[in-house]
Formats: sequence, structure tokens, C-alpha cells
Amino acid sequence: MLKKIALVILALAVIVLIYAATRPDTFRVERTARIAAPAEKIFPLINDFHLWGEWSPYEKLDPGMKRTFGGESAGRGATYAWEGNDKAGAGRMEIAESTPSSKIAIKLEFIKPFEVRNMAEFTLQPQGGATQVTWAMHGPSPYIAKLMGIFFNMDQMIGKDFETGLANLKTASEK
Repeated sequence: MLKKIALVILALAVIVLIYAATRPDTFRVERTARIAAPAEKIFPLINDFHLWGEWSPYEKLDPGMKRTFGGESAGRGATYAWEGNDKAGAGRMEIAESTPSSKIAIKLEFIKPFEVRNMAEFTLQPQGGATQVTWAMHGPSPYIAKLMGIFFNMDQMIGKDFETGLANLKTASEK
């Protein structure tokens, strides 16, 4: 009887491992919000890492987080590194593209709790007296991420943070 149970468990494990291998090699998480402010008012809050404390949900994960700014003060070449508790982890961001009032692309390098390299993009599209702001993150999905994705919905987990950040950005931009 124990042998049959062990074989069933082994078969299920093999099925999960094979299924994980068939999942996509990349991922993308994206959220959008309409902000009642011109893109020219919103853009600087994203384009300058020094201002992320006003809206980024990640800034509140660790009040004692160590932050290091480098490169340009804002825009292309600006860098931001952080080292915090288990929730905040450690990593580095660099603005790779900055098109005034329309797009910001950021290289993300997470070091802790695990090493990952992704891209984040913010696009701003004027809509009358408001702006549609989209926050997206995309990157490769290595096998371990595919396997974890079977049990954890990354879109929901990261998406909630993006929704919070966009709501905070809305509040900061509309005041």
C-alpha cells in the first residue's frame, strides 16, 4: 500500500514538473489608472527616484531601509539602490529611458531575497484634462519562477502593489 501511495505522489510530482516546463518563458504584470492631472505634473514624480517616497508602496516596506542614489539626479542614468528587511529585500534600479511626460523605462535588479533582472515601464497618455498612467513590469521567467507560478499568482501579488502605487501617485498628483 505504501508503495502505491509513493508511486502516486511521484507521478503527481512529475506531472507538476512537466507542466511547469510548458509555461511561458516571460511574464508581464500591468495596471492602469486614470489620474486627473496633466502628464507634466505626474512625470517628475516617477522620473526622480528621490520623490518615490511620496507614492511607491515599496518605500513603506521597511522604515529603516538604507537607500543610495547615484548617477543623474533624475531621468536617464539616475540610479537607486536599497537594502532593507526581509520584506524590502535588496536591489538596484536605473532609469534606462526617459521621454518627457510620456515614458520611463527602468532596469530592475533584485539581489535579495533572490536574484532577478526585470524591466519596469511607466507610460503616460494624456486624455483631455487627465492622464492614463500604466505601470508594467516584464522579464524572463526561469524554470523556478514557472514552478512557483503554479502555486502563487504573481500577477495578483505584484498587481496589488501596482494598484496601491498608482492610487498613491493619483493622490500625490491631484493635490
